Amino acid sequence: MLSLHTGRCDRRGFLRSGSVAVGSLALAGLTAAQVAAAERTRLTTGKSVIFLFLHGGPSQFETFDPKMSAPVDIRSTTGEVATSLPGVTFGGTFPQLAQRAKQVAIVRSFTTGDANHDIKPIVGRDTKGANLGALYARVAGANHPLSGMPTNALLFPRAVDPSTQPGISTFGRFDSSGTLGSSYAPFMPGAGGDLQRDLELVLPVDRLGDRRLLLSQLDRLRWRTEAASTGLDALREQAFSSLLGGVAGAFDLSREDPATVARYDTAPLVRPDQISKVWNNYNNYVDNAKSLGKLLLLARRLCEAGCGFVTVTTNFVWDMHADVNNATVTEGMGYMGRPLDHALAAYLDDVEQRGLSHKILLVCCGEMGRTPRINKSGGRDHWGSLAPLLLAGGGLKMGQVIGQSTRDAAEPSSTPITNKHLVATVLNTLLDVNELRVAQGVPQEITQAATAADTIAS
Repeated sequence: MLSLHTGRCDRRGFLRSGSVAVGSLALAGLTAAQVAAAERTRLTTGKSVIFLFLHGGPSQFETFDPKMSAPVDIRSTTGEVATSLPGVTFGGTFPQLAQRAKQVAIVRSFTTGDANHDIKPIVGRDTKGANLGALYARVAGANHPLSGMPTNALLFPRAVDPSTQPGISTFGRFDSSGTLGSSYAPFMPGAGGDLQRDLELVLPVDRLGDRRLLLSQLDRLRWRTEAASTGLDALREQAFSSLLGGVAGAFDLSREDPATVARYDTAPLVRPDQISKVWNNYNNYVDNAKSLGKLLLLARRLCEAGCGFVTVTTNFVWDMHADVNNATVTEGMGYMGRPLDHALAAYLDDVEQRGLSHKILLVCCGEMGRTPRINKSGGRDHWGSLAPLLLAGGGLKMGQVIGQSTRDAAEPSSTPITNKHLVATVLNTLLDVNELRVAQGVPQEITQAATAADTIAS
């Protein structure tokens, strides 16, 4: 794959781009590129998925299953708000999303299987130890065959704000590719940690915000590459130029309408001076508010440019014990629920106005839920038997509540929806499973994951 660096780019480094069809840049000829592109098109649907992972385990009560008729130590501490669906309420920090309930599907019988802090279902047993996007990329190819856009991306807060903390989880590797090979791991712009992937855009994220400096860097890279790769034919040179312009442009939020950027921006909702510094999670709360909305906007831009799967996460903010690390449920939802409500509402309006609702599936969940009873400190502890799950778009049936929970929201009272169902839903959105069954060279575990359970909201 192609490596983009601000440093030295010699012929040897350029030629190791070799194996992936980036607009035929790395293939022996146009015919091979056309064959590869045709095969990928046959196996894929042309849709994309944004997986917004709420790391730490959000509460089912304070999000989408308030249970206000339950005793005070069980029901939502933030109250409830009526939605546009008759008889359906959300937690009190989601007034904007409640108005748009007909654009989403809420699952109230979702169970992740255990109460462990990890990063399931985005990476776990049901994804064969790989980021879910890596399964897709293994079928679709690591790069879009025409634009060169990575088909699998991972966005931490540093992708939009260089002042935020590095995006590294102690509970699992979001960038894992399992046994599929590192070339299918997600591309992580500005994430911190080890960014040495086969396709890298090694330009500081703050420079991505300055289009003039970005273009200057790319011009210098183009000059070095031309000097190191004499003999590239016109077709490959055109593909290379397209990749430089198209891929970099997708990551450049300055190319968005300023009004759209402002609509997504969640930073004004929760200022750092409004967050109590008594909690060790203070910096994560700050980073969540600063970056969440713009991360969703960037994810939408990447999908438009040909990325098939985008993981979005804002570090570890949804743990709710009310201990030395974490705020109480009520206080914490002010830090996290309000930005999430605003970002989701902005996203739903944006994709609907752009005609993208049916082309992009948004998944929003964490690795578990929270205990039915408030603990003595005003928090909720780990709970694996029930968790919140929101879906939006992707051609699925919206405006519905799927499944029901028990009176205390401790477990499903209807047939449980599991990680297997969610993984199958994502893969069926992205891939033509009938074609996948008969395709040559597709690892069996991908087909198994796509067919292991019924899909949700279909």
